[in-house]
Amino acid sequence: MRLQLQTWGEVERYLETFTTAIMPIGSTEQHGPNGLIGTDAVTSEEIAYAVGELTNTMVAPTISVGMAQHHMAFKGSMTLRPSTMISVIGDYVDSLAHHGFERFYFINGHGGNSATIEAAFQEIYTAHTMHGSGNEPSVRCTLRNWWTGSEMRPLIKKLFGDKDGMHATISEVSVTQHLFPEQIKDGTMGPPEPFKSRWTDAADYRAKFPDGRIGSHPDLATPEAGKQVFDLAVKQIAEEVAAFGEK
Repeated sequence: MRLQLQTWGEVERYLETFTTAIMPIGSTEQHGPNGLIGTDAVTSEEIAYAVGELTNTMVAPTISVGMAQHHMAFKGSMTLRPSTMISVIGDYVDSLAHHGFERFYFINGHGGNSATIEAAFQEIYTAHTMHGSGNEPSVRCTLRNWWTGSEMRPLIKKLFGDKDGMHATISEVSVTQHLFPEQIKDGTMGPPEPFKSRWTDAADYRAKFPDGRIGSHPDLATPEAGKQVFDLAVKQIAEEVAAFGEK
């Protein structure tokens, strides 16, 4: 149930019964030699659409550019400043809260977004507390990274062993191959650079990880593995969205 494909009257009728919105959020950044630049945005978006269909929950427009300054040494990457991203998230939530939405379930596709998203939640809560009435916040926000969960890590381990890595992972590239089989790229590459230390800015990241990967072997990605990962993510998150809407 996509907000963008509804009329205002349909949204009004939805809000008579439900007040939850699913908020897909990702990033536009390099994903190694064979990963799509939009991986983090399109995976969270497609998972959100599938969860929305299963749970009859409204899905808001995707926030597709996130915190990716450390990827900016690779062509095509885009980033928001932390303060800009906090403002964007706040405006998304406040716009929908204005109409009566109360619960916001963020499905995130980029680990680098997490700290800023949580900071945005605190800004939202603080604004509602300071300008509202009573002791209860008028909105609830929660963050879910789609690749986590009690069942997901064992599945990724079973499928890929210890080769999934930290960035441009086999699992996320596999999901994009499942979703967009016509966009599968040549996966020829050697082993990744060994992980030595964390990074600071974009130049430091590029120096440490010249082809963009962090410990991953995305040449092992397959659409079949991607379907397993995608289906499990949708199943787990759909259960959580249903429970979130009942609290």
